[in-house]
Amino acid sequence: MSDDQTAGRPDDVDLIVEAALEAGRIALGFFRQSPEVWWKNNGQSPVSAADFAANESLAAILRSARPDYGWLSEETDDDEQRLSQATVFVVDPIDGTRGFLSGLDLWCVSVAIVTDGRPVAGVLYAPALDELFVATAGGPALKNGKPISVSQRLGDDPHRLATGEDMLKSFDPDFRRNVERVKHIPSLAYRLAMVADGRLEGTIVKRNSHDWDLAAADLILERAGGALVDLSGNMLRYNRAQVSHDELCGASAAQLPEFLRQLSHRRDG
Repeated sequence: MSDDQTAGRPDDVDLIVEAALEAGRIALGFFRQSPEVWWKNNGQSPVSAADFAANESLAAILRSARPDYGWLSEETDDDEQRLSQATVFVVDPIDGTRGFLSGLDLWCVSVAIVTDGRPVAGVLYAPALDELFVATAGGPALKNGKPISVSQRLGDDPHRLATGEDMLKSFDPDFRRNVERVKHIPSLAYRLAMVADGRLEGTIVKRNSHDWDLAAADLILERAGGALVDLSGNMLRYNRAQVSHDELCGASAAQLPEFLRQLSHRRDG
């Protein structure tokens, strides 16, 4: 990476790549080994020993290297001091914990650097798939070192969408007939990466996703020629007091307006 490819410090992207790779290595050591599991959010969400071990590794590498940056992680108690810091690490040690615990490959480590509310560097590392996605605010989106781009759908090709049946039913019948719905992908961050590299044309994100699910993937998708927006078409802001989000749409720039039109009644309602 050249120094002008990131809006943060010149070596920020190298730092988060190093941290993501190490956290992924640690998490992979627990994969398919029946790690201990606890339940949070009133028993709604699993968290495992692997999540905690990966989080500890990320914190040790990143916070020691950049003590002046704020910190927001799914597996760390929130410290509102981050709100006074212009630059913040936003991390998810394992995005897709349910899939991870089920032995599915579709999980990843997500690390972003957010400055003034927007990601300026982002990394997704999927260790079980040996896939590394990297993007900076001034450079291309890369997958294992090679540039990626969103789908260039042609003509009457079906729209490959990752969305729930309930969302799909809200589309116009004529549009819905030309949709190929992709089965559930347990990691939201990885699902957005699939839009970035063209395997999916878009995805509809249900209410209550969080900064740590989205920030790195948001930048990767943007630099690949797409966007992640709310149903009014607004880009997301990160490192706010409220870290959860309403319904969202991530898609190629060419198809995003049509998807938002299909979802307009959900926005207006």
